[in-house]
Amino acid sequence: MTGQPITLRLRIQDPVPGVAYSLQDKKNHPVGPVVAGDASLAFDVSLRVAPGPRFLGEFVRSEGPSRRFVYIAIGTSAGDHGSTWSRRAKIDIHTIPADLLAKALEGAVLEVLLPGRAKDGGPACATVVPLLAWRVAD
Repeated sequence: MTGQPITLRLRIQDPVPGVAYSLQDKKNHPVGPVVAGDASLAFDVSLRVAPGPRFLGEFVRSEGPSRRFVYIAIGTSAGDHGSTWSRRAKIDIHTIPADLLAKALEGAVLEVLLPGRAKDGGPACATVVPLLAWRVAD
């Protein structure tokens, strides 16, 4: 197995209550689904970083030569087939600053704060712009 393991925490502020959220693996399967309540949600993503940096692992997706991201599945995509929602949130990881990535390689967990809702009031989806940029988690 190549690369050094790191952990990223994807924190969703104000998710839509009653809606299922999960990580989504490379085979588009939901992993670790949870149903949102009134509190924020957080998903810890384990992945590996090889020189370059190259991001590797079952949750890392690619688009073009350099874009790397992780999906959060929502509603039916998260395995709740009775949901009225079927969305995915794309969380870019290739934009993590080198100094923070170095801290993650030393064992720190990096966290990003994501919006829970889109302008239509439903779950935030597509490429999600963080509310707070990547930082070392408390």
